[in-house]
Amino acid sequence: MKKNILIIFILFSLSNYSQANANSKNTYYENAKKLFENKKYKNSKFFFEKDIVFNPKNENSYLYLAKIFKGEMNDNLEENNLNTVLLLNPKNEEAIYLLTLLNIKKSNFSKAKELMTTMKSVCKKMCSKIPELQEKLDSTLKSK
Repeated sequence: MKKNILIIFILFSLSNYSQANANSKNTYYENAKKLFENKKYKNSKFFFEKDIVFNPKNENSYLYLAKIFKGEMNDNLEENNLNTVLLLNPKNEEAIYLLTLLNIKKSNFSKAKELMTTMKSVCKKMCSKIPELQEKLDSTLKSK
């Protein structure tokens, strides 16, 4: 009898722990997003990274980190996070757009063209950005 009560107590405790842990996973991303929107990038970076520890397939955390690194002018970490977004979701238009801009900036024109082709084939929400990308690419090519 005591053994059964102990087992029930342990199962109940584990259930509460895992539910609390699941709730904390959701709040890391939500807290990070609120901080990002309030332009508290350093703090939001910490929570996005924490969210990734608990939810490594959350493409949005990687996308926001890429935006933070773009603001910090850290091209390598921006690119790493954008590539991760595209590994998780190859049709993420915002990641394709940002990575195309980054490749134009880095003068990697073949990759930029390849990404623009991908953007054209998957775009639904950001199709209006394609002419802007083409113009940036053309003007950069002319200046080289």
